[in-house]
Amino acid sequence: MKPCIIAALLHCMATVASAATGRVVGVSDGDTITVLTAAQERLRIRLAEIDAPESAQAFGARAKQSLSGICFGKTATFTRASTDRYGRVVSRVYCDGVDAQTHQVENGLAWVYDQYVQDRSLYRIQRQAQRDKRGLWSDPRPIAPWNFRRHGS
Repeated sequence: MKPCIIAALLHCMATVASAATGRVVGVSDGDTITVLTAAQERLRIRLAEIDAPESAQAFGARAKQSLSGICFGKTATFTRASTDRYGRVVSRVYCDGVDAQTHQVENGLAWVYDQYVQDRSLYRIQRQAQRDKRGLWSDPRPIAPWNFRRHGS
């Protein structure tokens, strides 16, 4: 086998081995959930690789509603890959088997977060959402959340 294939397989095996689960007991916005683990630990989890509109931003409420629809009350599978400056676990999240990141991007309710993206296929999904003018892409001039946070509007 080629070294790159072996490395990819090892990465996948490590990810599966370190996966954790919990029940989603809260959704803060379009890219943040709260999970209660079997050990009764409450974890705030920031969905990796995407950035959803802020609550005060256009499509912010719809992004939260969308994430709630696929995750709230369901079992989330995630890895404790890293922690952000706010103490949230940053991870790819699957709610009852649904890839939450892909779902949000596909429905035009989150941007691919260029600075942190690893799954390059998210760009193809985002381009399709843009072409179809889904969600925030129906706005002729959508403002990326990182710009909204920086400029306050």
